[in-house]
Amino acid sequence: MSVPISPPSATLPSASTPAADLYRHGLALLLAKDIAGWVELWAEDGVLEFPFAPEGWPRRLDGKAAVADYMRHYPDHIDLHDFPDVRMHQTVEPGTVVVEMRGVGRLVKTGAPFDMTYIAVVTVRDGLISSYRDYWNPLAVLEPGTDFTGSAR
Repeated sequence: MSVPISPPSATLPSASTPAADLYRHGLALLLAKDIAGWVELWAEDGVLEFPFAPEGWPRRLDGKAAVADYMRHYPDHIDLHDFPDVRMHQTVEPGTVVVEMRGVGRLVKTGAPFDMTYIAVVTVRDGLISSYRDYWNPLAVLEPGTDFTGSAR
């Protein structure tokens, strides 16, 4: 089922917020370009992994500070407009969701369209993201204007 993304609420998620609701809130924060708010959804020891990252791009970020550092310039490079196709799948693992989605917008540097399909496996512990495996198309980052990570490409 496709999940609509509402503007972020003024109420912050709590330790009892279901993983799917926390994830939807995070998408709304990304659309609002509130990277600091998005990072606040992370556990201090949270891990962000990119199993398909191309050579020179990070494959694993350990800890909230590393996630914040990685994401801090994201809106300067990718202007997200929408997540038009979000599908959430509950798992038998408590606190874990699998998400299929598309992010669309534009590349700030070139003005070119941005359209990326993702699959994410996200685990929430005590109301915070503890694990996020982000499966995205590594060929898309070969386009000019996509390198916001300072990769060594």
